[in-house]
Amino acid sequence: MDFELTAEQQLLRDTVTEFLAARYDLEKSRAAARTGAGWQPEIWRAFADEVGILGASLPESVGGFDGGPVETMIIAEALGRALVVEPYVDTVVVGAGLLRRAGGDRARKLLRGIASGEVITALAALEADSGHDLTRVATTARRDGDSWVLDGAKIVVTTAPLATQLLVTARTEAGLSLFVVNSGTAGITQHPYRTIDERRAADLVLEGVRVPADALLGADGGAEESLAAAADEAIAAICAEAVGAMRRVLADTVEYTKQRQQFGVPIAAFQALQHRMVDMLLELEQAVAATYLVTLKLNADPAVRARAAAAAKATVGRAARRIGQESVQLHGAMGMTEELAIGHYFKRLTAIQNEWGSTSAHIARYAALTRP
Repeated sequence: MDFELTAEQQLLRDTVTEFLAARYDLEKSRAAARTGAGWQPEIWRAFADEVGILGASLPESVGGFDGGPVETMIIAEALGRALVVEPYVDTVVVGAGLLRRAGGDRARKLLRGIASGEVITALAALEADSGHDLTRVATTARRDGDSWVLDGAKIVVTTAPLATQLLVTARTEAGLSLFVVNSGTAGITQHPYRTIDERRAADLVLEGVRVPADALLGADGGAEESLAAAADEAIAAICAEAVGAMRRVLADTVEYTKQRQQFGVPIAAFQALQHRMVDMLLELEQAVAATYLVTLKLNADPAVRARAAAAAKATVGRAARRIGQESVQLHGAMGMTEELAIGHYFKRLTAIQNEWGSTSAHIARYAALTRP
């Protein structure tokens, strides 16, 4: 495998990193997440207009730049290092991925809106009895003349309070299907809340939600394959995000141990602490390798892609737990304060361990995929 970035990819990495260093203030973003709208719309517009990352991996025909999985990985890692709360993965990776596979005039129009920053999507798939299985869906969609009528309930729909469009899974007579629904459509009740990692989510109730015929994305009953592919793409993206966050956490921890003194010397001089930080670095390097692997396998055979995604999520989940906990311990009581960045990164790394399937779930998934 070739792990070297092209000149264009290096430029993308440097451009995004420099933009975030200059424009993305952690304290301001946490304030927006805790007491404000939950995000910074001006930053999202800048992502579209100034940096162009919302269209980096989208086709040129819809205003994108024809990038691929590696470009998405580069962007997600940079966003993770800056602890960005804006919904890049939910919209640009998951939403755009599903729309791209569905095709059709409405999907293309929404893809143009994503590239321009005007459309934000949220996938409403999980239900109370779903567990980690996106195909366990009780929500129904029935034909009524030229319309579809949706009834059901969804839980933990991240980005839903910010979204302009909801991508809703539902059962039709033909099987599992996917529908795009304007977030303000009559019959949708949102119960919004803030998650532990300071993002916005909501539980949804759909009662007689009427949508036009073209709200059906792709073939009637044909959503399972596209959902599986989108889920693995999301896993690759949040693994890259976790890598970015872990790089920042490790760097901050090493720097802190050089500054804090005990018995008249920096605690970085203590061999036991050096060993712990080396272990953190080893975990990080394994997470990086696993993230590269799944990124490069996203366009492979579905079974190969699924194995790589399961391996990456399990590896990154383990690393996120180890690095997050060690960093807090090495910072002492300061590690969990609101004033220190480490505590915020720890929350996000903890959430990533369970996002798109827990570490243990993906270990089991990998075992099932490799069993003869």
